[in-house]
Amino acid sequence: MVLAVVDFVLLLATVWALLCLRYWTAFVPDRLETVLLIAMGPLLTVGVLLVFRVYHIVARYLGFYGGLRLGMCVAISATLWSMLLLLIGQNGMPRSVVLAYIPAGTAVVVLLRVMAAALLSSMGINVKRRWRVPHTPIPVLIYGVGGDAVQLGKVTSRSNTRKLVGYIDDKNTMTGRYIGPYKVFRPDKIQSLVESFGVQEIYIAAPHQPVAERRRLLGEIEKFNLRVRVMPDLESLALGRVNLAQLRGIEGRELLGREETPPNRMLLDAAIGGKCIMVTGAGGSIGSQIALHALKLAPRRLVLLEQSEFAIFKIENACLAAMAEMESPPELVKILGSVADADLISDVLIRHDVNVVFHAAAYKHVPIVEEHPLAGISNNALGTEVLARACMEQGVERFVLISSDKAVRPTNVMGATKRVAELIVQALASEANSTIFTSVRFGNVLESSGSVFGLFRNQIKSGGPVTVTDPNVVRYFMSLSEATNLVVQAAAMAEGGEVFVLDMGEPVKIAELARSMIRLMGYEERTSENPEGEIELKYIGLRAGEKLVEELVLSEHNISSTLHPRIWMSHEPALDAQTLASELENLKSAVFMRSVPIALATLERIVEGYYAPPLSRSSIAAAHSKIMLH
Repeated sequence: MVLAVVDFVLLLATVWALLCLRYWTAFVPDRLETVLLIAMGPLLTVGVLLVFRVYHIVARYLGFYGGLRLGMCVAISATLWSMLLLLIGQNGMPRSVVLAYIPAGTAVVVLLRVMAAALLSSMGINVKRRWRVPHTPIPVLIYGVGGDAVQLGKVTSRSNTRKLVGYIDDKNTMTGRYIGPYKVFRPDKIQSLVESFGVQEIYIAAPHQPVAERRRLLGEIEKFNLRVRVMPDLESLALGRVNLAQLRGIEGRELLGREETPPNRMLLDAAIGGKCIMVTGAGGSIGSQIALHALKLAPRRLVLLEQSEFAIFKIENACLAAMAEMESPPELVKILGSVADADLISDVLIRHDVNVVFHAAAYKHVPIVEEHPLAGISNNALGTEVLARACMEQGVERFVLISSDKAVRPTNVMGATKRVAELIVQALASEANSTIFTSVRFGNVLESSGSVFGLFRNQIKSGGPVTVTDPNVVRYFMSLSEATNLVVQAAAMAEGGEVFVLDMGEPVKIAELARSMIRLMGYEERTSENPEGEIELKYIGLRAGEKLVEELVLSEHNISSTLHPRIWMSHEPALDAQTLASELENLKSAVFMRSVPIALATLERIVEGYYAPPLSRSSIAAAHSKIMLH
């Protein structure tokens, strides 16, 4: 109502100004009829604006189409005005004034809304929640000057919680120029902008920036302790629907600065296309990613085997969401059960005509498996034997074991059981006539459920401390998507008995990773030299069974290249099939009798480099007697 009244008054003033210009003198109406003729135009305009619901448009979000709609309404009202003047027969209103009223009236009503929007934005008022007390917006810089950055800049400048300071770009062609009212600065000006404007956040609006360049940029930004947010590569950005809620935090692969090698599509299709694929441990980090990746490669059927009810519920929903976007989705089968259930496994393999098995089911958390060694042996080692032997008996085409770098000279039960699983696969490869058995070994995956990246991020969000086991501990890392791609390609290259090792790049110092995350999330590390810092880095000591440095191969002299530059083949020593079978029987007996000493002693005999915790001779002898009696 207020806006309609203001529109009428300003449009009336516009008509009077146009009459003054027409007669080149101050126009003073001499009759009441003339006043009514003058008021008729603005009154019709307000009426048309009401009919076309223009007053329902929020002034701050008028935009181009809103302005066009206003202009059309003014033109319609001017046409009606001129028709009424013609019908009434009044010739006292010049036609030039009526024609000039269209652009002049449009300019007035549009300008009124632009000024209102600017006034509301400068006051920090949200008209829908005007009872809230305005707060000080956080100063923000945007890295990038492309279309995505400009869209993000418009959204940021309209925000009540953020204040855009300017743009950052490292290309000389743009620095010093302006995008709207905001200047484009060089990266070396960030420090002065932080000091002058109190900048707290920087948004990276370069969705297609190579990972190596992103890591270099993050290295530059780290020293300013700015909270970094990243614009994702979303199709909705091109449609102008970007908002600040879409910005994400730093991902692990960006901290690694490691470019992913494009996959060989022929290898991917050869491993998955048109086949029935079964993934064990399908609800875990690796298993779920393999399952989702397999869906994209047009399998005939996808079988999800998982012993956790909640995990299989989650992966089923994720697969159904992905399949909803497909024209011809494959058949999806979910099986709740364990790989150690021989009857179940045989039934599933036969009933669903499984061609390829990706065996990702395993207990992987080192300290937990160290506390529960019999569970780790039963699931990781003996479960693998049950599954692999069933695959051989039912003529499955390929069996792919997902192994770990902890299997190399293991110092923990988890690593030792994974090495036993590798030995089982090697042994069956020599026996099998039709099934190709192979293992794929790699290190830590950044996005996995037990990754330090997720742990550190949660610890920083909760105010710390960030816990690191040792200042010198290093680990190999790769992204979940890259690991999955390479596993599938290695499966296609397998001929039987290989232990493939993925190129993990350079090892990462965990303490430095933690410090980078603290700085890039906008905090300072609290130290004795900087007691005002917000987040403390705390060393808690290596946990049971952990090593300072993990290894991928027994010796660098034992590896050879393959068709893929990031997949190696490790020539690992195998165990005599008869000896391995005998030791596996010992493991089964030890698990059945709940004898940890015998189980660990057996692992020590099987696995090169593994040494069980010291045990008294009497405890081993007593346990051995129990097994012999059984």
